[in-house]
Amino acid sequence: MKNNKLLSIMLIILVSITLIGVVAFVVMTQLNKGTASSVQNIDDIVAESVDMEEITTNIADDNYVKIALKIQTSSKDAAAELTKRDFQVKSILIGELSEMSRADLEGKKGKEMLENTLKMKINELMQDGEVQQVYITSLIIQ
Repeated sequence: MKNNKLLSIMLIILVSITLIGVVAFVVMTQLNKGTASSVQNIDDIVAESVDMEEITTNIADDNYVKIALKIQTSSKDAAAELTKRDFQVKSILIGELSEMSRADLEGKKGKEMLENTLKMKINELMQDGEVQQVYITSLIIQ
């Protein structure tokens, strides 16, 4: 009777440890699969990106800026739509820059703020996908 009870307890502990190990393995496998698929191939990124030609415009404090952008979208269809909407993107860019000063654009935080603002405002226009990232590829302030 005592041996039977001890054997039952050992079996329950063994099954519990095995079950915990299997669950941990499945969870780790699923987490690794998610991170591996989130890394995008650079050729896909380039194919889904649009270069915005350099724009020269005035900024708030009587200086001017020359800026060029690369905008990464979620798909090739979104990139094609963004190419057609380039005049709208330029208008948004000029509007945002007209309210910024030289000091706003000189720091890293100011550039990140501009990129995030452009991303948000361009996404409001998009119908076939979305903007994933805006990159400033050239910036001259004078």
